[in-house]
Amino acid sequence: MTKPQPRHFSMIREFHLADAFTLANACLGTGAVLCFMRACVDESRLFFWLGTAFLPVALVMDVLDGRVARRRGVPSPLGQELDSLADIVSFGVAPVAMAFAVGMRGALDALFLVYFVACGISRLARYNVTAASLSGPSGKVSHFEGLPIPTSLLLVTLLAVLAALGRWHAGLPFGVVSIAGLDLHPLTAVFFIHGSAMISKTLRIPKP
Repeated sequence: MTKPQPRHFSMIREFHLADAFTLANACLGTGAVLCFMRACVDESRLFFWLGTAFLPVALVMDVLDGRVARRRGVPSPLGQELDSLADIVSFGVAPVAMAFAVGMRGALDALFLVYFVACGISRLARYNVTAASLSGPSGKVSHFEGLPIPTSLLLVTLLAVLAALGRWHAGLPFGVVSIAGLDLHPLTAVFFIHGSAMISKTLRIPKP
């Protein structure tokens, strides 16, 4: 019996409606990163605020993809992996790009920001492999171990408020310190703290 040949764009044909929302999340996160990069190059406030506006919309897409998948009864391993990959862009890399755009550009700032992204990746990977064991009798995960990565929008909100008040670049709260000749904005510590909370195994957050 002849094995059927794969059809053109067969992977795309297998996507569900929920996956479209997931990809929209990823596209918005990528768009935010590009806007923050443009803001750094041109010192454009327009692109900074455009990138900032993309991230709450990405969160809406992230919420909708899960609800659509459950309502249609079509959750899939592919959808779960897509969701994690989209989340690391929108809620891991994009907030870090925003932090760089507001002025956290010291060498030690970079170390804290890279740590934050690494924690986000680790957090999502752990969730993917432990979701089954965390599920209750209904099959639904009852709680999160560590802060979910979309909570990084709290950091986005903080940076947006500071930017709106003119407290960015040279005006960042707590200024800048030099350690062994390397610059650090103490405010960057919020990314270190948040990243550490994401990978915590003792911090448990009830899942709605």
